[in-house]
Order: sequence, then structure tokens, then C-alpha cells
Amino acid sequence: MPDYSSYRDLVIEKRDGVAIVTMNRPEVFNATDRRLHNELSRIWLDLGQDDEVRAVVITGAGEAFSAGGDFDMIEESFHHPEVVLDVFFTEARDIVYNMLNLDKPIVSAINGAAVGAGLAVALMADISIASERARLTDGHIRLGVAAGDHACIIWPLLCGLAKAKYYLLTSDFIDGREAERIGLVSLCVPHEQLMDKALEVARRLADGPQRAIRWTKRALNQWLRLGGVVSFDFSLAAEMLTFFGEDVREGLASLRERRPPRFPSAQGSG
Repeated sequence: MPDYSSYRDLVIEKRDGVAIVTMNRPEVFNATDRRLHNELSRIWLDLGQDDEVRAVVITGAGEAFSAGGDFDMIEESFHHPEVVLDVFFTEARDIVYNMLNLDKPIVSAINGAAVGAGLAVALMADISIASERARLTDGHIRLGVAAGDHACIIWPLLCGLAKAKYYLLTSDFIDGREAERIGLVSLCVPHEQLMDKALEVARRLADGPQRAIRWTKRALNQWLRLGGVVSFDFSLAAEMLTFFGEDVREGLASLRERRPPRFPSAQGSG
């Protein structure tokens, strides 16, 4: 039986075969600092070893699912390149592949804003259920780095290349209803029904034929494994490289100051 005592920013509750995992930093809209980022990279391994768990629901405490990378963690990477390699690259890769490799089905209950690493968790779930209040954006371009931590492996499969290019290159927000319409999420429901619906779906999965469900997930995820070889590893490396440029510094400053960015790479005469 796994020991969940090492988790601080993830709250794990088990109910008759369903694990409810809650990102619990509501005071900062569940932004992923180094600790939460690490916990999100390894929780799937522990859930895989827990014989009491047959399905998982992942959600966020408070008003947001997850606001993405904590600004202080991003700034730390400017002064410590090893953070980019050891934290951003390795753990971002582990979040995606550990969710993909967990045979037990995952349901995300997207209760509010989902950005960056938070959106990766929301969309890498096998069934994603969004509240009508949900607002989704990959956000990497707005920060000044390449879209790497999940987008290229799954967005084209979910909503097609044309929509994926539009939203990933512009970082526009998508509300829950539009996300459902274009196929980015599985379902969108009224906010007050979100957790009931997520738990209903998870209960059906937990009570269903386990080998059939898990092997079906594994078979479907062959498409994602193919995407990992074709694009994900490259996109993640490209993201890491752009963390060493000047645009990300301006992107972070503009987000903190709530103003339009003036990226150095866009200020030339060409």
C-alpha cells in the first residue's frame, strides 16, 4: 500500500475504489510551485500501486483547477539552469507519461481556470469534464516559451490540427462550452453539477470490468505513445531551450504587471 504522507499540496481521499485527488493551493489558484509540480509527477505511480483504487478523479480546490506554473518557480529558472533540466523537463515529461501509463482510468473535473501544467493534467485525463465556468489556455506563447508540456502530444488528436495551431499559437482562452464543442474536453456541465458528474463517471469505471477498461485505455493510448515519438519529446526540448532566451523574462514581467508583452524577438526591423 503506498504511503501518501509525503504529499502536502495534493489531498488524496479514497471512496470505495475511487481516489479523489485535489490540488490544494487555493490561495494561489493551485499554481504549480516546485513541490506541487513534483507531486503531480509522481502521484500516478503511487495510485498505480494502490490496490484499493480502481479509478481517479483529479480536481482543484477553490475557484481554479490550476493556474499553471508559479511565477517564482519560473523566475528561479532564470538563475538556475539545472531547474529547467531537473524540474521542468524531467517532471513535465513524467506528468504526461505517468498519466498515460497508469492503466486505471483518470477523470478530470475542471472547475475553473486551467493553464500550463494544470491544463496538462486536465487534458491528459482519460475523460475530461469541464464546468461552464472553466477557462482553458495553454499559455506558453504568452509567457514567451514554446508549447511543450503536453500540447503537441494531445491537442491535435483532441480537436484537430487547425484548432490546435490557432489556440496554441495565440494562447487565447477557451471556455468550457467551446472546449466541448471543438472536442478538447469530453463533457461540459453546469458548475454545480461538476463533481457529481465526475464522481458518477468515476464510479461507473470503478465498478466496471477492470481488465477490459484498463486494456482499452492502454490500446487507445498507443496513439499518444506515437505522438510522444513524433512530437512531444521535441516540443518539450524546444520549450526548455526557450527558457534560456530573453522573451521569457519579458513574458513573465508582463504577466506580473498585467500588461501586454513587448517580446525582444519581435522588436527588430525584420
